This record gives sequence, C-alpha cells and structure tokens, in this order.
Amino acid sequence: MADKKDYYETLNLNQQASEAEIKKAYKRLAMKHHPDRNNGDSKSTETFKEVKKAYDILSDPQKKSIYDQYGHAGIDQSGGGGGGGGGDFGDFGDIFGDIFGGGRSNQRSNVYRGADLRYNMQITLEKAANGTETKIKIPVMSSCKPCNGSGAKKGTQPSSCETCQGHGQVRMQQGFFSVQQTCPNCEGTGKTIKDHCSDCRGSGRTEISKTLSVKIPSGVDEGDRIRLSGEGEAGLNGGPTGDLYVVIGLKPHAIFERDGANLHCEMPISFSTAALGGHLEVPTLDGNAKIKIPAETQTGATFRLKGKGVKPVRENNYGDLHCHVAIETPVKLTEEQKRLLSELEALNQADSSKHSPRHKTWGDKVKDFFD
Repeated sequence: MADKKDYYETLNLNQQASEAEIKKAYKRLAMKHHPDRNNGDSKSTETFKEVKKAYDILSDPQKKSIYDQYGHAGIDQSGGGGGGGGGDFGDFGDIFGDIFGGGRSNQRSNVYRGADLRYNMQITLEKAANGTETKIKIPVMSSCKPCNGSGAKKGTQPSSCETCQGHGQVRMQQGFFSVQQTCPNCEGTGKTIKDHCSDCRGSGRTEISKTLSVKIPSGVDEGDRIRLSGEGEAGLNGGPTGDLYVVIGLKPHAIFERDGANLHCEMPISFSTAALGGHLEVPTLDGNAKIKIPAETQTGATFRLKGKGVKPVRENNYGDLHCHVAIETPVKLTEEQKRLLSELEALNQADSSKHSPRHKTWGDKVKDFFD
C-alpha cells in the first residue's frame, strides 16, 4: 500500500497554517477539483477526495492536534482515518457548509435556548462563612403570556413562510455554487406573522422583574458561582430557558482578611505588653478568644488559633485564624512618661547587645556594608 500523503502538503500549507488559511486553501482546491466541474475526471475526483479528507482532519482541533503529534498513525488509531471511498460528493452548498453557513447536513434549527444570566452578589464574610438565604430581584426576558410565546395576536397563529416553506433557509444559485442562506422573509424562523402580538410586538418575549430566593451555602468564597437552573431568559420558538448564575463577591471586613480556609488579622499590642507579656482578647467569627502573649514578643510574630477560620464548601475541616503582632508605639506622651522612657532607653544602651539583640545585629550589618 502506498504511503499516505501529508495533509498539509495536500492543501499546499505548512504546519503553522492558521484556521483561516486552512479554510481558504480547502475552498480554492475543492472548487478546482470538484467532480461537477471536471466531468467526472478520475484524477480530479481522487484529488478532491484527498483535499476533502485533509480538510476534515485539519479543521477539527482535536484531530489536528493528534495528527500534528503522531501523523497518520494517530488518526487511524483514533478512528479518524475513514475509508476514503464513496462517490456521493453532494453539491457546493454541502461542501462549503461550514464556510458559507449551512449545507443540508448543517441546517440550523429555528429553536434557540434562552441566554444565561449573571447576577453579582456582595455578601459579608460572616454570611459567607455561616451561609444565608436572601432574595434578589432581576429583570429577565420571559415568554409572552398573552400570545403564549408565539408572537402572534391572541386568537391567531404564525403561518409557515412561503419563501422557504418553513425551513428558515433558502438556496441561492451563483454560477457553479449552490449556497444556503438565512431566509430574508422570515429571518430564519421558518414562520411569518400577519398580526403581531401588541404586548411583545411579535418577538414572543417580554421583560419582567422576577424575585428569586437564593440559598448561599456556608463556606462560599470570592468568585464562587451558584446556578439556578431555568431562571435565565426564555428561549426562542419554544427553546429551553437559560440558567441564572449568582456570582459571589466578599465585602471588605473591618478586622479579617480571608485566604481560602484561613483568616488573618493584625493584632496591635502595647509596648509594655510586648516586653513583659500578658493576655489579650481577640475576636473570632464565633466569639472572643484569649491569647497568651509571652514576654519579649517582637513585631511580626504570629499566633495561630486552630480551627477558628472558615470551612470551605467542598472541604471537611475548618481553617485557622492567624493573628499578626503589631507593637503600637505610644503617642501623646506626658512629661512623666517621656522621663521614664528616657531612663529606660539609657539603661538599654548600657548593654544594648543584651537588651536589643536585633538592633545590635542590624548595626553590625550596616557597618560591614559601608566598610
């Protein structure tokens, strides 16, 4: 059996060819070698088969990827090799259906699914952690009740389009081409309306305000989506209704910042508490908790409260609360406070390596830098 010809070579392309270039090459070669234009010439017929096969593979992203990696062997194993036989070439409308917008096998349905809708909801951290139920009001395109979605005046019905006989498409003959186009009379619906419904003006849909109850599960996070099936816009010509997606956003919190399951907060403590130690009450999402501050605590120290974070929607365990120490410098000092602090500073300077080891280390590094 002879070696199969490279598909890119068949279309006179290289492997870097874009989707548009592949379509353009196929169109040009198919027009040139189509049997209808060559009186059934066997060589042209065979070339046309090769061109059609090459386009079938290279126009399909998945098959193209397999072919680019493994060549014909990959396509044959994946079931995309085909037999290459058959003499039914159809007309030009069939051949260029995906290029010009519709061969017989690609004729589009007149029934369309309604659009999905998006609603952005901002909630507090507490509601996100514990879950809640709330009501929202949204404008939505709904099926027109007076005409039951038909678009026709009450008591009448749409009739089949005489131009396209209800197909929604017409075939136009242009020289060698037979191309399908959307029917200009019914705009692709396949139906015409003599007397339009006064409420929807023939569209079959009207805008209404709808109030919905949304249940927010505990643990939702920024960007999570809640799908309300069938609460989107009504479909066209009896098509199914779309869905509503509620997208969660978290309002900024006065104390906490969320990072997945964990919470973070800044914990200011006084200079004296940091030096001498003590106890501090910190807030959590389920009440206050006490933290023991050891003596000589430095700025940047972090205390972890296990299980005081959030339990995400698809997890079983709670995260932690991380409290980050920020030592607060006293302000608006009295003369007595200034005097006492000056005395303390003098005592510290007398043996700075003992009382301020980090400052001593930093000073040595600065000295080494300039030496």
